Amino acid sequence: MSLQIIPVHISKDIVPRDDLVKLLLDTKTGRGLKDGDILVFTQKIISKQEGRKIDLSQVKPTLLATGIASAYAKDHRIVQLILDETKRIIRMKNGIIISETHQGLVCANAGIDESNIEAGFATLLPKNADKSAQKLKRRIKTKTGKNIAVVISDTFGRPFREGQTDVAIGVSGISSIIDYAGKRDNFNRILRVTAIAIADELCSASELVRGKTLHTPITIIRNYKFDKKNGTLKDLLRVKALDLFR
Repeated sequence: MSLQIIPVHISKDIVPRDDLVKLLLDTKTGRGLKDGDILVFTQKIISKQEGRKIDLSQVKPTLLATGIASAYAKDHRIVQLILDETKRIIRMKNGIIISETHQGLVCANAGIDESNIEAGFATLLPKNADKSAQKLKRRIKTKTGKNIAVVISDTFGRPFREGQTDVAIGVSGISSIIDYAGKRDNFNRILRVTAIAIADELCSASELVRGKTLHTPITIIRNYKFDKKNGTLKDLLRVKALDLFR
């Protein structure tokens, strides 16, 4: 069978404590879930549902945030949120702040996002997207009896590459990486370091049918055979000692 990537249309703007699984299963597409499906949820609806939407008028910038904002022509309230969500600043240049978040992600502006949200608000990354994915997986199992995998995606830039791509920030019910080390290639050579970030690739594939303006925050990937070992975000994070970009 051919791989299928199916967008799920949900036009409702998500608010805290919305039942995302009910919203999914209320759609015709969601009612057709099958065992072995992979569900990719966007970070934005997870953050909104978990109350990670911030009213910028309530943010009180520190002197440090105000100083950085002035130097880099940024909103001082956004800079304060970046500092709050940051474990370590990696680099600041050309109005961009690259930071390592408390979750261990290295990204622009600590993942603070003002897109697809009303003016005057911003969203933060989920506090623990692995746990968010696990809860969704368990609830879908309870409601439908289907064994599925869940991945939570966000849009990141990459070193030395223009443009952005969707990557996994939370995983449940699927291995994050396929490791080919020790296997033989087509010329009988033993592979030593080839590891495919399959969770990231699934997120990028889902974005092809989802877009940013189509009200399709969930995607079903079907007919992909995957390792059901429970992966995590940590599997995808390169340790600092091996990271040549930091």
